[in-house]
Amino acid sequence: MKTLTKLSLATAMVFGLTAAAQAESWRMATKMPVDSPEGQVFTKFAELTDEYTNGELTITVFPNEQLGKEDAVLEQLQANIIQIYAEGFGYMKKWEPALAWMSAAFAFDDYDHWQRFMTSETAQGWFDSAAEQAGVRPLGDPTRILRGPFRVMVSNKPIESAADVENIKLRMHENKVAIETWDHLGAEVITLPWTEVYQGISKGIVEAVNSPIALVESMRFNEVAPYITRHDEYWQSVGFMVNEKALAGLDEDTRAGLMKAYNEAGDFSQTLMFDVAEQGIERMKAAGATYTVLDTAPMVEKMRGFYADMTASGDLPAGFLDAIEAARAPN
Repeated sequence: MKTLTKLSLATAMVFGLTAAAQAESWRMATKMPVDSPEGQVFTKFAELTDEYTNGELTITVFPNEQLGKEDAVLEQLQANIIQIYAEGFGYMKKWEPALAWMSAAFAFDDYDHWQRFMTSETAQGWFDSAAEQAGVRPLGDPTRILRGPFRVMVSNKPIESAADVENIKLRMHENKVAIETWDHLGAEVITLPWTEVYQGISKGIVEAVNSPIALVESMRFNEVAPYITRHDEYWQSVGFMVNEKALAGLDEDTRAGLMKAYNEAGDFSQTLMFDVAEQGIERMKAAGATYTVLDTAPMVEKMRGFYADMTASGDLPAGFLDAIEAARAPN
């Protein structure tokens, strides 16, 4: 009996070690703190992955750029040292330049229009091109994990119509397309570091700044610019960029569990981001801010000419405007 017991224990240990050897462990790099809204989504995703794969795949989240800045992380992702990088798809432009246009300003009528474009054959072709170059692609639907959840202009004077944007001194980051976009819309564009915006508004250097709604309160912009105007400049998602080799190495059941976790994390992000935004807006209104929603149809129309000119000059990806137009109505 003692011999049988020892054999049974040894057999159990072997099976246990075999199971442990078969389990996969992935690294997921992010910029965001654990307690941020996006950080909560990433934690939820890791927990759901463990649950839905029955422990066959565990994901360890490394927040706050612990594994390096963008370039270093992208290299590690390509080399399969990191399996997932959760950030904007614009970073994939190093492999496919067209991906820089995923968040073109005022090119889309609304969120649904942008979502249809992001899942179009044109956008998919860009992702396929990046995958051919680097072996990296979106984990699933590229719009599932919401960021923002929307963009606003924060100003020290009311913005009640698109005409009010003309001649406003608008802070902008060092980006040629962004500067040209808002110059085309009539603003007086002034480049200024993000960390100097509060002081810049308080001293009258600039009068307004564009921002995700989620950052307005934390940056205290509403203290010096109490007019918050939702304009949906562009829509954003958090791209779960995944190493194709790592994904292909999962068995069918584990991959299915991973995708289920991803989709549920997307549902969670949609609810969480809007809840956080609504609560922040209410707090800022209680503190004296004015919140309005802008009719952006004139801005969308005006930007069509801008993009047409850029297409004619060869600065836009081939087929970009055609894909936007095709995505205007549901299939």
